[in-house]
Amino acid sequence: MNKQSCGTLYICATPIGNLGDITLRVLETLQNVDLVACEDTRKTLQLLNHFSIKKPLTSYYEHNKTFKGSYLINRLLNGENIALVSDAGMPGISDPGFELINECLANNIPYTVLPGASAAATALVLSGLANERYCFEGFLPRNKKERTAILEQLAQEERTMILYEAPHHLNAALQDLANALSPERPMVACRELTKRFEEAVRGTIAEVQAHFSQNEPRGEFVLVISGLAPQDEPKKELPWALNRLEELLNADMREKDAIKQAAAEAALPKREVYNAYMALKNQK
Repeated sequence: MNKQSCGTLYICATPIGNLGDITLRVLETLQNVDLVACEDTRKTLQLLNHFSIKKPLTSYYEHNKTFKGSYLINRLLNGENIALVSDAGMPGISDPGFELINECLANNIPYTVLPGASAAATALVLSGLANERYCFEGFLPRNKKERTAILEQLAQEERTMILYEAPHHLNAALQDLANALSPERPMVACRELTKRFEEAVRGTIAEVQAHFSQNEPRGEFVLVISGLAPQDEPKKELPWALNRLEELLNADMREKDAIKQAAAEAALPKREVYNAYMALKNQK
């Protein structure tokens, strides 16, 4: 990498479990940058050691992102190239990174994203649930009021939903989901993605909840939940069938055929439509 008047920030996706999922481009970048900014220096050091990469590390996480962000921006402005990594997956998704990207934009510092492993995308495909349309919600808020507001919105969501959850909060999250969305809503709880003990527990929210009440939750979880089914067309009652019958008769359809068709369209027994029609006819 050539030094510029201003350095470049490389946002690098790292494996979510299996180290073999790292990309060649990320490895090349980590070997050539001046500094690696990471959530947990101990975890990132293990990653770098596995691939025999030696680079200076600096922490960048939720509780130091303000002052450490300024430190990183200054180094970028001085021409250094920096790789930003999270403990797993794509930086900026449910962890710091968004703020640093915006600081780069504000300071006209170039940055680029190196794609790779994603827990959300991996779990969505693994789940087998509908994936044409989906929404990513990350971690539910811990604040009760904010959490309730989000769950009320999700109760009406028709897209497949993807949530992250820590093992020690899983049972409480499943109970909240059952209360807000219905215990019968289909879902899949994915854990230990890409690792040796990868598991996808499928069923209704109530069934998944029952499973983890008997089996201690271990590992980080991605919850994939089926969206609300579109509202069914309102049931056609007998008055609708009689109105439809009248339309068919006015169109010169034979009485017998009209009764049969009106009953079929309303999903009602033909005898029920016939009896109601004859009762009305006798009243005239």
